[in-house]
Amino acid sequence: MELAHSLLLNEEALAHVTEAKRAVFIFEWLRFLDKVLIAANKVDVKEKQKQLVEQLTGLISSSPGPPTRKLLSKNLAVLYSIGDTFTVFQTLDRCNDIIRSKDDTAAYLPTKLAAVECVGAFYERMGRMLGSSFPETINNLLKALKSAEAQGRGEILLSLQKVLSGLGGAAASCHRDIYKNTRSMLTDRSMAVRCAVAKCLLELQNEAVFIWTTELENVATLCFKALEGSTYGVRVAVSSLLGTAMATALVPKQATVMRQNVKRATLEEVLELMSTGFLRGGSGFLKSGGEMLKGASVSREVRVGVTQAYVVFVTTLGGQWLERNFAVFLSHLLELVAHPRATQTHVEAVYSRRCVSFALRATLGGLLGEKAQIAAAKEICLAISKQMRAVEAVVNDPSSESRAGAADVSASQHVMVCALKELGSLVQSLSTTASPLILEPSVGFLETVTSVLLHPSMAARLSAAWCLRCVSVALPHQLTPLLDRCAECINNLKNSPEAVSGYSFAMAALLGGVHQCPLGIPHSKGKMVVSIAEDLLRSAAQNSRLSLQRTQAGWLLLGALMTLGPSLVRYHLPKMLLLWRNVFPRSQKELEAEKARGDSFSWQVMLEGRSGALCAMRSFVAHCPELLTEDVIRRLMTPIECAMTMMSHVPAVIKVHGAHLKASAAMVRLRLYDILALLPPKTYEGSFNALLRELVAEFTLTDNSANTTTSLLRSLCHYDDSVLMGSWLQETDHKSIEDQLQPNSASGSGALEHDPSSIYLRVPVGEAVPGPLPLGVSVIDASVALFGVVFPHVSFKHRLQMLDHFAECIKQAKGVRQQAVQLNIFTAVLSALKGLAENKSSLGPEEVRKSALALVMGALDNPNPILRCAAGEALGRMAQVVGEASFIARMAQHSFDKLKSARDVVSRTGHSLALGCLHRYVGGIGSGQHLKTSVSILLALAQDATCHEVQTWALHSLALIVDSSGPMYRGYVEPTLSLVLTLLLTVPPSHTEVHQCLGRCLGALITTVGPELQGNGSSVSTIRSSCLVGCAIMQDHSDSLVQAAAISCLQQLHMFAPRHVNLSSLVPCLCVHLCSSHLLLRRAAVACLRQLAQREAPEVCEYAMSLAKRAGDAKDISTINLNITETGLEGVLFGMLDRETDRKLCSDIHDTLGHMLSSLAVGKLPHWLKLCKDVLAATTEVGGTVASHSRRKEEDDDSEKKDEMDDDIMFTSLGQDEKAKPSVAPRWVTRVFAADCLCRIINLCENADKAHFDLAAARVAKTKNPEGDFLVLHLCDLIRMAFMAATDHSNQLRMAGLQALEDIIKKFAAVPEPEFPGHVILEQYQANVGAALRPAFSPDTPSDITAKACQVCSAWIGSGVVSDLNDLRRVHTLLVSSLDKLQAGRSSSQLYSESATTMEKLAVLKAWAEVFVVAMKIKQECESAPQGDEDEHEDEEGDVLPPDSLMTLVQPELPSLSRLWLSVLRDYALLTLPAEFSSQLPPEGGAFYTPETIDTARLHYRSSWASVLHAEALWLSSTGFGTAEDSSESKSAAITTPGANTDDLVKDRLHLLLGISIEFLCFPRAEEPIEDVMSCLHALCTLMDSPSARTHIAEDQLLAVELLNVLHRLLLTRDPQSMQLQVTTVVQKTIRAAQEHLQHIRTVEGDEECVSVLGEGGDTGELVPGKSLVFAAMELLVFILVRHLPQLKEEERKEEERESVRRTPQHLSDDSSRLVAASVTALAELPSLCSPAGSMTILPTVLFLVTGVLRETAVQTTDRSVPAPVSAALQAIKTLLSPGAARSPALIRSSLASVLEFSQPGVCGAGVDEVSLLTAVTLFLLSASDELIGVSVLQNGCIERFRHTLTSTDPWTQARCYQLLLSVFQHPCRSLSAPFIHALAPALVEQLRSVEQSRPSSPAELQAVQEGLRVLESLVAMAEERSRVQLLALLVPTLISYLLDETSFSTAPSSSTGLHEFALQNLMHIGPLYPVAFKTVIGAAPELKTRLEAAIRSTQANSRAKAAARQPQPSVQAAPTIKLKTSFF
Repeated sequence: MELAHSLLLNEEALAHVTEAKRAVFIFEWLRFLDKVLIAANKVDVKEKQKQLVEQLTGLISSSPGPPTRKLLSKNLAVLYSIGDTFTVFQTLDRCNDIIRSKDDTAAYLPTKLAAVECVGAFYERMGRMLGSSFPETINNLLKALKSAEAQGRGEILLSLQKVLSGLGGAAASCHRDIYKNTRSMLTDRSMAVRCAVAKCLLELQNEAVFIWTTELENVATLCFKALEGSTYGVRVAVSSLLGTAMATALVPKQATVMRQNVKRATLEEVLELMSTGFLRGGSGFLKSGGEMLKGASVSREVRVGVTQAYVVFVTTLGGQWLERNFAVFLSHLLELVAHPRATQTHVEAVYSRRCVSFALRATLGGLLGEKAQIAAAKEICLAISKQMRAVEAVVNDPSSESRAGAADVSASQHVMVCALKELGSLVQSLSTTASPLILEPSVGFLETVTSVLLHPSMAARLSAAWCLRCVSVALPHQLTPLLDRCAECINNLKNSPEAVSGYSFAMAALLGGVHQCPLGIPHSKGKMVVSIAEDLLRSAAQNSRLSLQRTQAGWLLLGALMTLGPSLVRYHLPKMLLLWRNVFPRSQKELEAEKARGDSFSWQVMLEGRSGALCAMRSFVAHCPELLTEDVIRRLMTPIECAMTMMSHVPAVIKVHGAHLKASAAMVRLRLYDILALLPPKTYEGSFNALLRELVAEFTLTDNSANTTTSLLRSLCHYDDSVLMGSWLQETDHKSIEDQLQPNSASGSGALEHDPSSIYLRVPVGEAVPGPLPLGVSVIDASVALFGVVFPHVSFKHRLQMLDHFAECIKQAKGVRQQAVQLNIFTAVLSALKGLAENKSSLGPEEVRKSALALVMGALDNPNPILRCAAGEALGRMAQVVGEASFIARMAQHSFDKLKSARDVVSRTGHSLALGCLHRYVGGIGSGQHLKTSVSILLALAQDATCHEVQTWALHSLALIVDSSGPMYRGYVEPTLSLVLTLLLTVPPSHTEVHQCLGRCLGALITTVGPELQGNGSSVSTIRSSCLVGCAIMQDHSDSLVQAAAISCLQQLHMFAPRHVNLSSLVPCLCVHLCSSHLLLRRAAVACLRQLAQREAPEVCEYAMSLAKRAGDAKDISTINLNITETGLEGVLFGMLDRETDRKLCSDIHDTLGHMLSSLAVGKLPHWLKLCKDVLAATTEVGGTVASHSRRKEEDDDSEKKDEMDDDIMFTSLGQDEKAKPSVAPRWVTRVFAADCLCRIINLCENADKAHFDLAAARVAKTKNPEGDFLVLHLCDLIRMAFMAATDHSNQLRMAGLQALEDIIKKFAAVPEPEFPGHVILEQYQANVGAALRPAFSPDTPSDITAKACQVCSAWIGSGVVSDLNDLRRVHTLLVSSLDKLQAGRSSSQLYSESATTMEKLAVLKAWAEVFVVAMKIKQECESAPQGDEDEHEDEEGDVLPPDSLMTLVQPELPSLSRLWLSVLRDYALLTLPAEFSSQLPPEGGAFYTPETIDTARLHYRSSWASVLHAEALWLSSTGFGTAEDSSESKSAAITTPGANTDDLVKDRLHLLLGISIEFLCFPRAEEPIEDVMSCLHALCTLMDSPSARTHIAEDQLLAVELLNVLHRLLLTRDPQSMQLQVTTVVQKTIRAAQEHLQHIRTVEGDEECVSVLGEGGDTGELVPGKSLVFAAMELLVFILVRHLPQLKEEERKEEERESVRRTPQHLSDDSSRLVAASVTALAELPSLCSPAGSMTILPTVLFLVTGVLRETAVQTTDRSVPAPVSAALQAIKTLLSPGAARSPALIRSSLASVLEFSQPGVCGAGVDEVSLLTAVTLFLLSASDELIGVSVLQNGCIERFRHTLTSTDPWTQARCYQLLLSVFQHPCRSLSAPFIHALAPALVEQLRSVEQSRPSSPAELQAVQEGLRVLESLVAMAEERSRVQLLALLVPTLISYLLDETSFSTAPSSSTGLHEFALQNLMHIGPLYPVAFKTVIGAAPELKTRLEAAIRSTQANSRAKAAARQPQPSVQAAPTIKLKTSFF
């Protein structure tokens, strides 16, 4: 393939290519040329142009295939437009000659078509440059058109379209000819030709004025005729022609109008024309009189096509036009549906209504912005009330003989249905933004809609009820008032049948909507509904005029009640069971008696009652599965079994009383089947026989004369088979109207009146309004579904009988009936096989299989394709259920034989599908042995070019086989792939199904090769390039489904081999498809973008922007419809969110934007923030369209250019500037998404760079790199966006805005304002925050928003942003008012359920709790801060908050708050009890929840208990457990019982808090926020601060142990270090409590003997796990230590084989070191809790761990500080060796030995902190001298360590060593210190002597010498009198040697002079102390004396000189400047 990549065709290489690959080679070259020509250098092109033209024109006559022709013509045209145009006319003539040629053979056709293609491309590209040659060309094409066959006609017409588009107005002279010659082809037999003509005429009408003036009527008639018998593609093409022509007639193009004086059509004329198509079809106008009498109905295709044309018409005219003319348009559409011709039969009426609804929804929903939609809704209201007035006039008119009146009423019902349906959809899509519409009194919205509830027609009443349901879902606050209003009306108008029916519909609909309103309705409404329903049922018998309606209404309400779910139904269940039992006769005898009596009316009422009861039961089973205990099912079965028995008697009753009972009886059957399908089949095993008889009779149409078919077949067949059944139409934008053209009966004729119960059921996914099918179809559907459920549970014998019976039924029926019976039977069999597969049960023995197989095989040859599909599917399912290789082999063989012999299309298609289905259901392994045969047969069938249907089915089956065989197919990939390519290159594009199947095959092949595609082997690269060529061909195809397949193939390729997919061409192509009119293509494009954006978002956005730039430069035809502006692809996707309604598509757009956001938002911050801001700030102008600022600017710039333009270009297309603008302002859903994006951007920035949240740093970074951008610089925008969102009309947006505000406050609260030190950046936005929060506390705000706002309030108050009390009060008052409301017990008037009130109350209390916690924290920090600083600051800053100012705000509320908090915690504790204790819950509920809403309340408690617990703990511990407060209150308060003493009260409260904490910490679920865990731990810490709590916990040791065990478990499951630190704090406090308690007991006991045994471990020293506090604490602390220092654990293992070389200790992070330090400190306290024996049990472990920590963490730090763990370990050693502690000499010695061992100079690595290790050794020596005296090994070891450190080169280490030596030398026990003095004093003196030669050069060295001298001085002081002289003889000369003479003193460095002064002072100090000895020493050496005297003299001289400025020398008595952070001595 690489050889094809050259500018000229490589003919040499081509000659070597095999015949089969030649076409591919040429196509690949043309593809390359296509890319290169545009980019190539013009000079190069011109050089080779001649040769290129020859090669390209040569290809024309080589019979190229369709894709090759297309590329060839394009390349030739591009070549001429870039290079010279000399030879263009020759080429054109040559093409014309080929077209004229008389050769009509099939072989010559491709050449002719190639010439046609070239002509089209030349004119399209070069247009007028080709001069006046066009008339000849056009005539030539038109001549050829007359004689061409279908494919030729299609291609010639498309070519003409291109010629017209290239020439524009220049070709005016030929327009009439073209029109005359082409128009007749609009009714061509070939659908592809019809499409082509429509496109050609659409192009023509751009310039040919006559089409939309004089010829307009004829064009319309032609279009109507073209729609008859049309396919979807034709409908789309023709409707766009019709719609555009009509729109142009109304608003002509300026350019053409200027040229000719044109008479414009009026809107009435245009609409009148279109309505004729809708009402009369293509029959013309004159003949209509006669036809009108016959009443022939319009063909459905025409009606659907015209409906689409209406939508095109309005869309072309644009949103503003629709706004201005909406009233006319609406009344026109409603007149259509009121016209008797549109509603001749009920089904026709439903279809017409669907069409009108579609036209309204597609225009109103898509083109109008929210304000315009509200205006439209008002218009619809007016139309409804006008209709209603007319109806009332007829109904109230006493002389109602006029039939016209009755006709009016029946017509008005259809108008009502359409209007109300659209009104409901509008309100629902507007959601809470519709509130102005509902609240505006002048509109009277609710009055208008409720008035329709009294309409005489049931359909209208149901639609009004549905509309009310939409209102209640959109505006949940209307739900309760509406329910009350309906209840009141039912009670007041009990005697009007319409009122009872209408208002009960409305109530049922409202109840059905509750599940979409998260806040629910008050529980009492359920009781109200039950009482109304009971009353209706009770009074039904009283008045025969009303009994039917009352019965229906009563049961409908009860059915609707069930949708409220188990929590409400539970209370009414006993009553319901009783009602159900009473509806049905109790026994067989009663049944018989019933049959004998009664007239037809009473039977009708009875049947209605029973079907109603069954319907309510079904609703119960579906919505309350939790209540279905065995007992309840048993009690339900009684009436159900009775209903089954009754069914057998009904036919007899119908015979007696008339056929009008049939419908009621069918309804009973439907309800019965429905409920049985939901119950487990085991429960009704006994009735299987009777039931199956009914079911089989039902769907085999035994008693049914109509040929009704089920609607389930499509859904039971596999989704992938849609290409064979045409069911992909379900996936188009026109789904709702295309449904009515599906072949099975009543398809798409769903309407509410077919089954009123659907008004309260959940709407099926993807539907806007529930549309239950007509009763006849529904019953069959239900019977088929139930048959599938029951069949797997039936005996084999019965199965056989049924299957045989099916065969018999099919045989008996004839003609159409046979088809119907067969369809139903197949659906049932499929349903049964599916049931078997799901139950994993087998089909049965041989004879059952045989019978089933015969049934299925018979249908594989059925002419009906849907039946063949079903048979194939059934065969596959059978193979799956039987699962035996021999059976599968038999079936496969049968199909093989058939396919080899059969010649007819039907059996070849059926059996090829059978092979595919076998593989699909058995998988690759099960059908492996048939693979080769299957593939070879299908490959052969796929090449059958004579029959495209066979090709389609064979390719589809092949795709199934490739998919299911997986890797086993790898061997067949190459031949299959080459076949796919060959077919793609040869099959005419009009056979789209073949191309779709080829796409499926290609996708499956790519998946099979999979990741191998990345390889570089020659075979793999061939496969890869073939796949890419295949994708390229399909991308160029004209059909959108094929393009979608191409995109999904490329998506697969990109997944496996991303490097080989060229994004630079793919992304622009996807962007163009985003504007496609085909849903499937848009879906595929977005799905692909989603995948690309996941990995390569930056590239995707870049390529999309390049497309926008290109569109600006080139006149590229493909980009007409694309509006990528400066906002890039992101902007387009945001715009799509406003237009698209498809769920999958929207969720993919969300994901794509999400991926782009995560990759790009931080880098392109301003761009993304602007995007969100534009979406959020979009205010709808009156016009509903929004023009963005920049675009207006562009328009001004363009105005100068416009003057130079040709008038043609100036007025190119209608409403182009309309299109350029985004059609509507962003809708609320998009705005909510934008607000969520804002929160995501903030989170992304948080993880990216700290400068995003630091203004000073951001400004610095911005100056360094102006490109960079930081979030903090956009804070103003962020606040503004959050404010806009939080104060919007839409509640969902308000929630998102408050969330964003909270995020902003939390993230930016601490950011300082660099220009005003001491202030933070958020302070300037106080007013905005206050203003954003205030509306959320208004009385009419929903609870969830108020709850969210409380959270924001607490975040704001607690953030510490506001420093002025008065400013804080703004927000604080909001919380205070909420608290007052809560205490007064008012909730937001009972609009919502009690759990909403719970949520709001708890949110308020949680907010207060959070504020209180922050206030206490500030207060404690201020109290612990040193007081001195305060005074200094006082005068500097006057406006600093006094420490407890927040407290002053909270203080007044505290007494009541603490009580409420305690109630919350009590409730929460009860609610967290396991289910088995539910009987202990208080029957009346808790303080804040009611028993009915207990399940939802739990969730609210779960989100708020933690903060409340923390706050309550703080309050209790600060008030001594509230005892102070309570004692004053106890007289009045109910908290304390009269006898309870405070001790019990404390205990109660403590146990409540501890219980909650321990229960939670025991098992915090992973999804619980870590903040809750932290709050809980903080609360525990706070509790431990209170003395009374400490005593309680310590007294009950098991409680403390339990607490520690739970904390240990928490550490095992959760990681954050902050949490682990908090846990250690709790542990330390627990240990402290135990210590205090022990201390207390010891002082009380006092007796020496007892005291010694007190503590854990007693005499024996045994610690029992589970009961011992010490053990529990050890367990937990060891876990922490080992977690952070895993080496501790390794040391245990390597004790024996310890290596000689050790690794260096490690640096721990700050958090880790704090944790380890805290754990070590706690460990050291444990022995004090034990008796002496007990402490001996744990001491070895404790010492091991402490010395281990010391070893692992003693690291030298740069600033000489001691790491926290080291200092804790040293402190621990001191504690453990303190005098009072129990000890064992052996233990202490071995501990010291191990310290000495790991501090050996050779063993410890570099970077070890020797000083800390030496300190540890010293601690041992000082604290445990008794045990160590005389142990020479240890003594020598210690001396060695000191000696080694003394010689250290580091002065600081030396200085510390001297200090430690001093402490050892001074030890009172001489036997310890003597050996050290003897061993180390000489070394010390040596060290000091050597200083004279190397004087100190730094302060550190000076200090070391000073410390050494101090040691020596203390030795002198310790010495006895007689030996003192000898010591002074060492000290004095050393000191004198440090003195400098006068000359060198002045030049010496400071540290050297410092040493001189220090020495001199010391000498002056020693002289008087030991006068005798001093004199002796000085006298013995005269030179000493002279040096000393000289020094003294010079010092005195200096001091006199400096006397004035003299400072006393500080250094004599200066304390050592090096200090440990903690003093260990």
